Amino acid sequence: MEIKVTLASAAQRKPRPVEDSTLGFGHHFSDHMFLMSYDPARRWHDARIEPYHDLTLSPAAMVLHYAQEVFEGLKAYRGPGDGAIRLFRYQDNLARFNRSCERLVIPELPLDGVAAGLKQLVQIDRDWVPRTPGCSLYIRPNVIAMDPILGVRASDTYLFYIIVGPVGAYYPEGFNPVSIFVSDDYVRAVRGGIGEAKTGANYAASLKGQMTAKKQGFSQVLWLDALERRYVEEVGTMNIFFKLGDTVYTSPLNGSILPGVTRMSAIALLRHWGVTVVEEPLAIDRLIAAAQSGELKEAFGTGTAAVIAPVKDIAFRGDRVQVADGKIGPLAQRLYDGILAIQYGTAEDPFGWTTLLD
Repeated sequence: MEIKVTLASAAQRKPRPVEDSTLGFGHHFSDHMFLMSYDPARRWHDARIEPYHDLTLSPAAMVLHYAQEVFEGLKAYRGPGDGAIRLFRYQDNLARFNRSCERLVIPELPLDGVAAGLKQLVQIDRDWVPRTPGCSLYIRPNVIAMDPILGVRASDTYLFYIIVGPVGAYYPEGFNPVSIFVSDDYVRAVRGGIGEAKTGANYAASLKGQMTAKKQGFSQVLWLDALERRYVEEVGTMNIFFKLGDTVYTSPLNGSILPGVTRMSAIALLRHWGVTVVEEPLAIDRLIAAAQSGELKEAFGTGTAAVIAPVKDIAFRGDRVQVADGKIGPLAQRLYDGILAIQYGTAEDPFGWTTLLD
C-alpha cells in the first residue's frame, strides 16, 4: 500500500510538553495523523499521513446517530538505555480491531497496510515519544461510519484514522491502590451484545455507573454480569484479577467482556512464573466473603492505559471491605514491573511481544 506523506509546516507544528510529569492521559496529540477512506467501489484507499487536523463530516453522518465505530488503544515506548522505540503487541491490537469491526459490520481493515502506516506515523513523530520511565506514546486507531443518511443500517463509507500523543499515568493516583464500587443498579454489557467489541457504545453505557461511583469517592466501577448480577466481570476500562489463596481468578471471555491484550499478557506471565490462573466466573458474594476472611490476598485491574491497577478496597451494598492490608500486593507489583520491563526493553522478552522500530 502506497502511503502519501504531507509533513506539517513549521506553523502547523505544536509545542511539545516540557515536563513528562505533567502529561496526564489523553490531553496531548502529535503533529501528524494517518488516514484511509473506504467506499464500496474502491474499498480501502487513499492511505495518507497528514498534519493533525479536525475532521469534517456531515451532521447526518451515521456515526453520530447510530454509533457505528470501532477504536483501539496501544502504546510505543522509548527504552531508557538505548533510546530505541518499541511497539508492544501491536499485532494483537490490530487483530482485535478487525474482530470488533466484524461485530459492528464495518469492512475489514488491510492490517499490513495499517501496520505500515502506524509505524511510519510513529517514526515521523518519534520526538513525541517520552523519555521518562512510566510515560509512553499512546496510539489511538479509530474507524467511523460516514454516510450522511438517517436510517438504521450499516454505512457504505468509512474513515479510518490514527492519532498519537504522549501520556503519563492513567489514574491521578499513579501506580497506587484504588477503591472500587460494585454496581448492581447498572450493567455494562450482556452476552450476545457488543461487550466484547472495542466500540464507544460500551463506554457510553458505563458512564452513569462510573459517575455514581465517583460521586461516592471511588475510582472505578466493578461491573457484574447483566443476567444474574451475581458474577464479577470487568472494572471500569479494565479486566480484573483476584488472588484467592494461591490461585488467581479472572472472568472468562464469554462474550460480554473485552479480551484485553494486557489481560493476555498478565495471564501468560503469571503462568510463566508458575502461578495458577483460573478463568471462571467468580460470584461477588464469594469475593466479599473472601475479603472478610482474609482469603483474598490481592486484587488488580489490567489494561493498556494503566497497565496494572492495584485495588485496596471494594464497596458492595453498603459494605466496604479491604483487600488484604490495602497496599500494593507483591504479585501486582511483580506484574507491573515485569510488563513494563518488557515494554521498555530493559528485560528479556521471552514471548516476542515487542517490535523494535528502525
